[in-house]
Amino acid sequence: MESDVGIVNIDDDLHDQIRKASAVSCRSINAQAAFWIKIGMLCEMNPTRAFNEIVAGELRAAGVVAQVVNVASK
Repeated sequence: MESDVGIVNIDDDLHDQIRKASAVSCRSINAQAAFWIKIGMLCEMNPTRAFNEIVAGELRAAGVVAQVVNVASK
């Protein structure tokens, strides 16, 4: 991973949206922006793949194993 730090100028409204999304995703603002940038780049490079497919592929590449989720019935 590159260790150089840079500054990216973004619109105030976009920064506000990143801040809100980071709270929901339990990520820092910088981590949320990096996630959106990475996934957006992967989506542009793989236009025939769905967002969920791209995220699932990244999770598998990171070694995440899907678990069976049991849903309780009422």
